[in-house]
Amino acid sequence: MYFGKNARVEEMPKYNSLVVVILILTTLAFSESFNYGDALSKSLLYFEAQRSGRLPHTQRVKWRDNSGLLDGLEQGVDLVGGYYDAGDNVKFGLPMAYTITLLSWSVVQYRDEIGGAGELDTALEAIKWGTDYFIKAHPQPHVLWAQVGDGDTDHLCWQRPEDMTTSRRAYKVDEENPGSEVAAETAAAMAAASIVFSETKPHYSRLLGRYDESIPVVKGYYPSASGYKDELLWAALWLYKATNNLTYFNYAIQNGDSFGGTTWAIAEFSWDVKYAGVQAIAAMLPTEGKSEEAKKILKQYRSKAEFYICACLNKNNSTNVKRSPGGLLYTRRWNNLQYVSNGLLVLTAYSDHLSWINQSLECEGGVVGWQEILSFVKSQTDYILGANPMGVSYLVGVEPSYPKRVHHRGASAVSYRDSKVFVGCMQGYYNWLLREAPNPNVLVGALVGGPDLYDHFRDSRFNFAQTEACTYNTASLVGVLAKLNGPTPNKSLSHK
Repeated sequence: MYFGKNARVEEMPKYNSLVVVILILTTLAFSESFNYGDALSKSLLYFEAQRSGRLPHTQRVKWRDNSGLLDGLEQGVDLVGGYYDAGDNVKFGLPMAYTITLLSWSVVQYRDEIGGAGELDTALEAIKWGTDYFIKAHPQPHVLWAQVGDGDTDHLCWQRPEDMTTSRRAYKVDEENPGSEVAAETAAAMAAASIVFSETKPHYSRLLGRYDESIPVVKGYYPSASGYKDELLWAALWLYKATNNLTYFNYAIQNGDSFGGTTWAIAEFSWDVKYAGVQAIAAMLPTEGKSEEAKKILKQYRSKAEFYICACLNKNNSTNVKRSPGGLLYTRRWNNLQYVSNGLLVLTAYSDHLSWINQSLECEGGVVGWQEILSFVKSQTDYILGANPMGVSYLVGVEPSYPKRVHHRGASAVSYRDSKVFVGCMQGYYNWLLREAPNPNVLVGALVGGPDLYDHFRDSRFNFAQTEACTYNTASLVGVLAKLNGPTPNKSLSHK
């Protein structure tokens, strides 16, 4: 049990001297400071390990090599490139697009801080690796190639991406096969990225911004179902921010109630449930020049965004996000840290917003200032980096103790550059997955699934609920780490 940094030994229950020493060391660990700049640099390195396609000469993760060079060939389209989203070798369009949206949000919000850490070019490259792929995946109007590879066959094999023998069948959404969810998220990613590149690569930015003209997802081309409505609002808001086109703003205003944006009070933010992100983005929009009705609806968005933030801070009288005994936000056992890191980006950006407009947050449990929100963000980030009961950094390669057996095919097998001897489907299982030794390659910057509700963590490749990492885990952490590392004043996304 952790008693807190101000607890006195004489106030604790009677333990032997060894236990007291352990408790004191744990207390010191919880109060330590971390090198956020180093963590930021390493978090961006992770995306190079997840690259698919022909790797550039600037590739720094040397244990990876070219892979998926025939993707799309069977369907007559070039789908080489993009990212593997986790520890397997499938390219899933929805989480890949969400990753790029989060990375772009991080850069839009914290460009100066990322630049100050010397990582802006790296961050832009990480985004462009995804958007270059989306341009390929959208070869003609009303067509989007949404997936390459088959999850069922892929999960039957344990192979490095350079050795893949599983199906590379590609799947698309079009007039006959609608897919509002993935199309909307891709639209959001392209819009957010177009903001990122508007100054440094204006021609590329305009190319990304034209995405909505040929897949007008927020204009109702693809039929919508309840599971797609958060993505449609999310896309509309990012398209509005990218283009200043009131059509998209009005879409979010007019559909705020019927699509759940102003009615759903949510206590999580993830690739699947984006309402909290939608509500926060809407809440941070400027209201100058807007109609009274629009201001009223933006206020409703703000109410729901602040419900989420208060839930994270444990200041709602009813629904709050669970916490582990060590203080970590806890949503569910499968990849819990995705909910933490994604939520922290929302909280960090909203803290900036409150500081910028000089306002506080009124939770049911009391008034909260931007400083308290940012302090909470820091405590959660510090937990991730090692200030936790296990003393483990869940961001791989950061701090001395971190998971050594990440559930990841490429990291768990001998590097292709070191040994080009083909690793077969089942051979990978026997030779690499079943080994108890640490992975031969360190997946630097990967944020794994993390501990359970009781702060317990088991470092095993078979424990994929805790040891598998995903791109969207780390993407949101980029912005958070940049903020904690950077010296610049708070600012609001609404003024970007």
